[in-house]
Amino acid sequence: MKIHSAVKFPSVIIFDVDGVLVDTRGSFQKTTLETVRFFTGKRVTSTELHRWKNISGYNDDWKLSTAWVRSLGGNFEYEEVKRKFVELYWGKNDDGNARREKWLLPRASLRSLAKKSELAIFTGRVWKELDYTLDRNKVREFFKRIVTVQEVKLPKPDPEGLLKILNGRDASDAVYIGDNVDDALAAQAAQIPFVGVLPRRGAERRQRMGRLRELGALAILPDINYLEGAWKGVQRPGSTASSHRPSPRTSGPPKASTKR
Repeated sequence: MKIHSAVKFPSVIIFDVDGVLVDTRGSFQKTTLETVRFFTGKRVTSTELHRWKNISGYNDDWKLSTAWVRSLGGNFEYEEVKRKFVELYWGKNDDGNARREKWLLPRASLRSLAKKSELAIFTGRVWKELDYTLDRNKVREFFKRIVTVQEVKLPKPDPEGLLKILNGRDASDAVYIGDNVDDALAAQAAQIPFVGVLPRRGAERRQRMGRLRELGALAILPDINYLEGAWKGVQRPGSTASSHRPSPRTSGPPKASTKR
């Protein structure tokens, strides 16, 4: 999908991590499902998981898992659920689900983007999780600024992390790339243009695409590797043309049938 031709190439590209730079179906998503099954004994599905992720406030998988367990009748505290989640994610001998994640944007593509724009990260991960991924895939060098959930007072959808990265620069010269409602809301609050990334097929796209468009996404890409191509022929920073955000579609958010 192409970005509107009047939208100039951003001078700052800020990435979310999970679902954007990293395929987490085998890591965070799998761990969430296993955690809920452990505490409830119920077989929960990815479709149900994405209903939760379509509700603002559930960007944090520990918080989501706890709320989901309680909605199914489990009477467990947040710290207990978090402990089990962390155990499943890392494993007892580094053999947990973290090893199943897949980095999606090749070093060559990052290098190409870094020649055009400053690259940054604003993520809901803690540093331990992010360090593991950046070092394992040897991509840390490409990101000039990184803000995790540990550097902000409030997590997404609060825009603090985005504003820290901008550091007073013009928000219209940046773009935030994310995959969920809280990413889009944070971008909206920071007045930064937003581009969504959702798999071409699956529950994520079916349940979330309309909502991201409603929140003003410039485009919904099927894969982060489409990002640079989406701006082909678009004016580079410094152009005299003004930025333009196309009008979002009016479709409302999908129904979140899961009880909170």
